Amino acid sequence: MVQAMEAWFLADREALMEFYDGRFLADSLPGNPNVEAVPKDDLQPRLAHASKPTKTKGEYHKVKHGFELLARIDPAKVGRASPHAKNFNDFLSGL
Repeated sequence: MVQAMEAWFLADREALMEFYDGRFLADSLPGNPNVEAVPKDDLQPRLAHASKPTKTKGEYHKVKHGFELLARIDPAKVGRASPHAKNFNDFLSGL
């Protein structure tokens, strides 16, 4: 299970690049394909570093950027990178 919503962002780097106007340093993010295994303490500092060169949005901020990014990421990509997210999405789809 992911410890923070930021882990889900790692599953959709294309959404991060688009949100941050193509200036996002995606290679600065952890490369683990299972986002549930990424330590919580690594997430915000890495996102802040990767988004630092962006001009329009600036450095990642949980309150300013988090919810908009959640709305943009692809649930299918998150499901492939997070078994718990896939199970949750499957459950919600079955309601």
